[in-house]
Formats: sequence, structure tokens, C-alpha cells
Amino acid sequence: MGEQISDGGRETAKAAKTAAAGGSASAKKAAPARKTPARKTPAKKATAQKATAQKATAKKPAAKKAAPARGPAAKQASARKAAAAKSSAALKKAPAPRKQVVAPKKATASVPAAPAKTVAAHPQGESRTALVRRARRINRELAEVYPYAHPELDFENPFQLVVATVLSAQTTDLRVNQTTPALFAKYPTPEDLAAADPEEVEEILHPTGFFRAKTKSVIGLSKALVEQFGGEVPGRLEDLVKLPGVGRKTAFVVLGNAFGRPGITVDTHFQRLVRRWKWTDETDPDKIEAAVGALFPKSDWTDLSHHVIWHGRRICHARKPACGACPIAPLCPAYGEGETDPEKAEKLLKYEKAGRPGQRLRPPQAYLDAGGRAAPPLGAG
Repeated sequence: MGEQISDGGRETAKAAKTAAAGGSASAKKAAPARKTPARKTPAKKATAQKATAQKATAKKPAAKKAAPARGPAAKQASARKAAAAKSSAALKKAPAPRKQVVAPKKATASVPAAPAKTVAAHPQGESRTALVRRARRINRELAEVYPYAHPELDFENPFQLVVATVLSAQTTDLRVNQTTPALFAKYPTPEDLAAADPEEVEEILHPTGFFRAKTKSVIGLSKALVEQFGGEVPGRLEDLVKLPGVGRKTAFVVLGNAFGRPGITVDTHFQRLVRRWKWTDETDPDKIEAAVGALFPKSDWTDLSHHVIWHGRRICHARKPACGACPIAPLCPAYGEGETDPEKAEKLLKYEKAGRPGQRLRPPQAYLDAGGRAAPPLGAG
């Protein structure tokens, strides 16, 4: 009985061990199934990181190997680019100091040495287009003020006009008009004046001043007309200026008023006014003629000359301009140089603007119709 129990106990112990072993085996088999996901996930991450690192290391050597291959060329290219950048920067920077040192400041600094009214050709930076418009508007305004403007020398033909214009130097048209009736009555043609006794001519021309020089000129031009042009006054500028005592101003007076050919008469009044109006800052008559002529169509030149000269004689005087009575004051850059008070300025007006006679003894009918008065003959009270 005792041995059977012991064997049975052994068998029971074996069975228990076997069961325990089976349980541990099953536990061992179950454990890996639970632990596998936890172990495999880090392994995959590690593997992926290793693979990425290997790829990166694989690329880095390639980049390192490629860099040496491009190194000399890249260095040369970068050196060239740096040199080009430096040269372009030098070129760009070089003008900058020059622009800062260029003479505009010096020019503006020297401007105050001249009167403010003659500083610039165009007031307040006036453009060329604005200058042309302003100049033409002034001419239109003057045409309304002086619709009867005409040459203020008495003449009946081109010969009388060229002689009277030569005599008008350094004197007034009124004095010439008072002198020429006696001259033309005694010497009506170029042939007559060419053969005249100089002393007799001097006596007639004495009131005009510089009578000896003027006698020489009118006799000389009369001889030239007879010898070179058959006793006729030529109608071309190049021929007129060849006559003794005849310059461009005289030639344009004759061409414009005797032949109807446009010309600009640059006398002292014309020069003064176009400079006051800032049409030009030139002082040479020929340059003034060119500068002003460029502002107007050629067809306006003769009438423009009359308008400007008439305004200079009647309102815009050399010493005391009547600014307060000037019809173009809003267009004039020099407004204020003269009297601005209207009542005082009105007292400065001359000729028909002041109710006084004009300069012609025989003016056109249009002038008389506009209220103008003929000048008295020489010696009249």
C-alpha cells in the first residue's frame, strides 16, 4: 500500500511537473507573441534610421567628391563674378561723387551777382512750350491794344523808306518825318540824290543829328542803287545789306513794309522788351532776331515788330515803365520794375495813349480812326 502511494505520488508529482512545464512552455510561447510587436517596432525604426543615415552618408561623399571636381571652376567663376561686381560697383559709384561736385551749385551761387530780373531766360523754369504760348499770347494782346500799328516813318515808296530808315539812327522817327519832306521835295529819286551836293544835303539833314555821316550814307546808297540796281530798291535781303548805311534792321524794315516780306526789326525798343519778357537773354541783335523768330510763325514777324516797338514807345519805357497801366502785366516777368500805381502809371503814357500826337505827319487812316493824332511839321508851334 505504501509503495503504491509513493509511486502514485511520484506519478502525481511528475504529472504536476509536466503540467507546470506545459504551463511554462505555453507561457513562453504566449510571451513572445506579446513582446514581439514592442521589440520589432524599435527595430524597424532603427533600421529605417540606419538606412536613412546610410543614404545620407552615401550622398555626402558624392557631394564631397563632386565639390572638388567643381572647385577650381567655381572658384574662378566666383572670382570673376566678384571682380565684375567690384568693377560695376566702382562704375556705379564713380559718377555719384561727380554729380555732387558738378557745377550747378557754383552756377546758382554765381547767379545773384546779376540782377534777379535777368537771371534766367525762362522765368521759374518755364518750358519751351510754355514760353512759346506766353510769347504768342503777348503778341495777341498787343494786337488788340494796337490794331493800327504801322511803321512810324512817312514814306510813299521803297526809296523813301530806305532813306528814312537810315536817317532814323540815333534820333526819333518824329524828327525824321519832320526832315524828309524837304529832302524828298528836292531829291525825289535815287538819281537826284546821287548827284546832290553834299553840303546842301547836310544842311537839310542837320536836325537829325550825325548829319555828315548820314549825308554820306544816303548819297552813297543812292549811287549804289543807280549803278548796281538800275535806280530801284532791291527786294532781297542779301542785296539790301550791301547798300551803304543799310544793315539787317533797316533791310527788314524795307522788306516787311515796302515789299510785304516778313522780317523782325530788332531796334532798341525791341531788344529791351524781349529781354524783359524773358523771350531770350541774348544781347546781340542777330541772335535776338533768331531766338525770337523761332517763337513765332514767319508770317507774324512784321506785325510782331510793330506791336513790340509801339508798346516800348508808349508804355514799356526804358527808364520808367508804366507797369500799372500795362495791358500785359499778368504775362510780364518784369512787372514791378516801373510804376505800379495805376494813376501814377497813366501819367507816364506817351503819344496817343496820353492823348498826344504821334510821330507821323501823314499817318494811315486807320490810326486816325482809332483816335490817333498826326504829328506837327517841323517848326510848327
